[in-house]
Amino acid sequence: MAMAAEKESTGEVDLESALLPSSSVESLPLLAHSTRSRQHSHLRSLRRSASNTTSQIAIVGSDPCPIESLDYELIENEEFLQQDWRSRGRAHILRYVVLKWTLCFLLGALAGAAGFLTNLAIENIAGVKFVVTSNMMLADRHLWAFGVFAASNFVLTMFAAVITAFFAPAAAGSGIPEVKAYLNGVDAPEIFSPRTLAVKVVGCIAAVSSSLHVGKAGPLVHTGACIASILGQGGSRKYRLTCKWLRYFKNDRDRRDLVTCGSAAGVAAAFRAPVGGVLFALEAVSSWWRSALLWRAFFTTAVVAVVLRALIDICHRGKCGLFGKGGLIMFDVTSDTIAYHLPDLPPVIILGIGGGILGSFYNFFLEKVLRAYNLINEKGYGYKLLLAATISICTSCCIFGLPWLASCSPCPTGISEACPSIGSYGIAAPSGLFIPVILTGATYGRLVGMLMGSRSTLDHSLFAVLGSASLLGGSMRMTVSVCVILLELTNNLLLLPLVMLVLLISKTVADALNANIYDILVKLKGFPYLETHAEPYMRQLTVSDVVTGPLLMFNGIEKVGNIVHVLKTTGHHGFPVVDEPPFSDSSVLYGLILRAHLLILLKKRVFLPSRSLFGIDVSKQFSADDFAKRGSGKHDDIEDIKLTAEDMEMFIDLHPFTNTSPYTVVETMSLAKALILFREVGLRHLLVVPKSSSRAPVVGILTRHDFMPEHVLGLHPSLLKSRWKRLRFGKTSLNKVFCDLC
Repeated sequence: MAMAAEKESTGEVDLESALLPSSSVESLPLLAHSTRSRQHSHLRSLRRSASNTTSQIAIVGSDPCPIESLDYELIENEEFLQQDWRSRGRAHILRYVVLKWTLCFLLGALAGAAGFLTNLAIENIAGVKFVVTSNMMLADRHLWAFGVFAASNFVLTMFAAVITAFFAPAAAGSGIPEVKAYLNGVDAPEIFSPRTLAVKVVGCIAAVSSSLHVGKAGPLVHTGACIASILGQGGSRKYRLTCKWLRYFKNDRDRRDLVTCGSAAGVAAAFRAPVGGVLFALEAVSSWWRSALLWRAFFTTAVVAVVLRALIDICHRGKCGLFGKGGLIMFDVTSDTIAYHLPDLPPVIILGIGGGILGSFYNFFLEKVLRAYNLINEKGYGYKLLLAATISICTSCCIFGLPWLASCSPCPTGISEACPSIGSYGIAAPSGLFIPVILTGATYGRLVGMLMGSRSTLDHSLFAVLGSASLLGGSMRMTVSVCVILLELTNNLLLLPLVMLVLLISKTVADALNANIYDILVKLKGFPYLETHAEPYMRQLTVSDVVTGPLLMFNGIEKVGNIVHVLKTTGHHGFPVVDEPPFSDSSVLYGLILRAHLLILLKKRVFLPSRSLFGIDVSKQFSADDFAKRGSGKHDDIEDIKLTAEDMEMFIDLHPFTNTSPYTVVETMSLAKALILFREVGLRHLLVVPKSSSRAPVVGILTRHDFMPEHVLGLHPSLLKSRWKRLRFGKTSLNKVFCDLC
């Protein structure tokens, strides 16, 4: 039995152990051409005898978890052709289209309702806390006011930390890196589960209400993605809550589209910016996009806007407690007429340059802080809770104590309510990573406006808005979506040229210094994210230079015992199927079969007594639901399948269940070209076939891990010294400048 497989075994990520110095081209002595060829063949065989152990585990939420790849490829085999609903007439196609739009409508309505309920709860919980604190301050009971304020913040923070750490670690953080990685083709357990959704909503309410510098935009993006994934799963088999009609969406392709719409709906619910939500999904999180998806995402965000508007109108009748009375969460921004002239452009340009530099510094320092947090979190639950408690106490002391260091200003005359500095309870908390960026950017912009003085006709508040935009562009590197979100918030198109200018300048400056914050988080968490571009050094390599083994294949009719042995001893998820004589004239590649499908065949016990073609009636033995993709992170285990000794001696005909048209590349194709094909098509496996027909029909399999720089540079350390490597990764020297400044 020959074998080939995808390298997705689980294990600790150890970059140093993955480095193979024996593959260094520079370490080879200058021998004769024939000697170099023999050594090169030997080195290639060594690489193929070693498994790819890079990027097998990532930090999902707050805990390390094994990860897998999603399958966007359309499988074509005998079972698919008989069960495919697309070939059954217009009625099934019409039902599929109607269901897609119905799910988008439900997604928009549920995401809008989730956003509204989150806002409602935060406004009331935080509102009561600030009203009680303000009343004590007005009564000159300052110590009691601080005690109530700090204690309530502590309880809310610890509640959010406990439910996240013990019930749903995947809900930790903003969730945007997980959504971004999922839409790139990375699957991880529990990232979109109902438990993660519940903890995300409740934890977000508690965390934002606790006066932490966090907010709801990131969590709402994750919430929208969770709702979309749950809708696409068609219910739960475990609780017998399934819908037969939704079987059309039990595949990674349709779920990817729904999750994309869900991320757009989350931003629309956070900012009441439907167009900004669509552009955010396109610019920040999505890896694949097409015009049909744009139309559905726009429809989803429009539903979110309508639902939010309807629910807010209900609350305006006074039935929602403190909702909408403090400006805490729901944005209701108005602006005066903006007038600017040509002499005002130089300060705006300076603002953009400074915002790009400050945004890069913010990303740099945040990366260092998160690495320190990770070291603390690795020590266990107690340290996680201690970290949350420490941050809560420090935050409460800063919020309550820092205003005492500033001089007091007289209260405005002619107001009927208490002094705004005491009587109001609203503080800004827009979004997870947005809050420090927006506040810092607004302070920075206002400072620049004060320094300009009479040299600029722009108002200080306008400088604050532009400062926030410049720092957002410098940190998150989003231009179009941030521009549209700000315009939808301010309802002022006159801001458009100035906002566009500062965003373009700040992003350009920041791109020359380091990566955007979301890419940094994805890298810190260890997700094997495929970039839109290929590294220059990949053009110097062919796909055969990065293929690693062991090479595993199955015969078209394979013994059950062999299949069980391979599944138990490897974590591979794809196996080439090869026909050999007497079933073919020569050894030929028949296709590719997935691990999940092999497990289904073993569970159904579709066995043959001998190694011969009997012909299986697929339509009678299987239904479309048998091979439907299960929910995110859920899969069968070979250990759960019990087989007798007699079963192990029988055979399985793999032909009806094998994908007969897998994507293949010749072994001489450049690695850069293969990467573009792999990413754009959304593949999980890419078979490498030999250039000569006299060799074995399969050379190896490429997965996303084989395109990771850690793996490629581990096999070829000489590329670290190449001028292309220095050209692409020259930003590391700028990061060293940041370290020296620290």
